[in-house]
Amino acid sequence: MRHDDVYARSMQDPEGFWAEAAAGIDWVRPWTQVLDRSAAPFYRWFSGGELNTCFNAVDRHVAAGRGAQAAIIYDSPVTDTRRVITYADLQDLVARFGGVLAGLGVAKGDRVIIYMPMVPEALIAMLACARIGAVHSVVFGGFAPNELAVRIDDAKPKVMLSASCGIEPKGAIPYKPLLDKAIELSQHKPEKCFILQRPQVKAELIAGRDFDWQEALKSAKPVPCVTVAATDPLYILYTSGTTGIPKGVVRDNGGHAVALLWSMKNIYNIEPGDVYWAASDVGWVVGHSYIVYAPLLYGATTIIYEGKPVGTP
Repeated sequence: MRHDDVYARSMQDPEGFWAEAAAGIDWVRPWTQVLDRSAAPFYRWFSGGELNTCFNAVDRHVAAGRGAQAAIIYDSPVTDTRRVITYADLQDLVARFGGVLAGLGVAKGDRVIIYMPMVPEALIAMLACARIGAVHSVVFGGFAPNELAVRIDDAKPKVMLSASCGIEPKGAIPYKPLLDKAIELSQHKPEKCFILQRPQVKAELIAGRDFDWQEALKSAKPVPCVTVAATDPLYILYTSGTTGIPKGVVRDNGGHAVALLWSMKNIYNIEPGDVYWAASDVGWVVGHSYIVYAPLLYGATTIIYEGKPVGTP
């Protein structure tokens, strides 16, 4: 079907068009209304529906017998590392890290800030939050402490997730001093921090507040997916703040999952099992959408690339 025809139908009959697209998502409870216009221009999609985004991005592919398929390919030329994580592996890691968060009392609706480099654990953190119904907010690892502090004060996270360092072509960039300074500057003080210790830099942990990511994972119990409303928030992502105070953009679970799933075939012609790469960072919306959620919702294999920024000589 031609693009113009598809677009015309989506505009003329949005309820019918997106109801058909929503059939590709596994729902715990079907929606009662596709498009709620009662508070226009603040529209709500799939009101009354219930689902879990993590289940749709991970668990259902394992249940369908595709657990051995690669979900993530981690390619890090700056550390000379390549790692493949299958859907079954991803389900285990996400369920157990969800257990780490839940064990600290993180629950549906709580906010968690993720301040991490481009490593698989950043995706695991996002999906673990989605699994337990927490709202994640990824802050680009290149931001300085003041920028991180502004976002901490707005999102008011219960927990911070970070790493000991990021790696750039010129060498390691310690993250922990930046995180500590941001928490010092912020009015809101997160209760706990989990730090992924990388071999290039060892971070000094603050007793009682900071915890080693891998150590916590060893004793964690896996948790099931928590059912959320389609209109419940999945994540908050902040604008850059170049023209004022950063604005937090909130994406919900239902409409987000339906739209991204639909886009993989209809815009990018990707099939389940195909390998897909987006030249972005999970700190930006393209990285959220097309490194993490869209490829995994569709059952493709996504690439996490840690290296020289795209477009640099």
